[in-house]
Amino acid sequence: MKKLKITALLAVLAFSPFYANVLTADAPSIVKMVADAIKWKSESIDVGNIPQGKPKLIRFEFTNTSSKPIIIQNVAPSCGCTTADYTKTPIQPGKKGFVEASYNAAAVGPFMKTVNVTTSDSKTPKTLSFKGVVAS
Repeated sequence: MKKLKITALLAVLAFSPFYANVLTADAPSIVKMVADAIKWKSESIDVGNIPQGKPKLIRFEFTNTSSKPIIIQNVAPSCGCTTADYTKTPIQPGKKGFVEASYNAAAVGPFMKTVNVTTSDSKTPKTLSFKGVVAS
């Protein structure tokens, strides 16, 4: 039994240098590369107090930090009280684009709304949010 333990330990030590070089710590991860394709100025905006029944425009700006053009493919507000607009042309590397949400508050009180944005660099939508308080 002692001989088996020693053999197993030697086998682990023998192969350790090989596996240590397979995965380097400084290799860029795919997740980081995808996350860096678009740099949002802000992903969440607090609009504070807004009047009831008067639309409020919320603008989310971003920069294309990738090396290829990015196209906004879909913008989906979370409810019918919010409409959206966005940059319709391809956003070239280093250039800025936007997503705008127009919120028409019917009910008095606090609110939080979201807008899901799908781009050509990722099929997973990015969720942008805004919140505030509707005053009468």
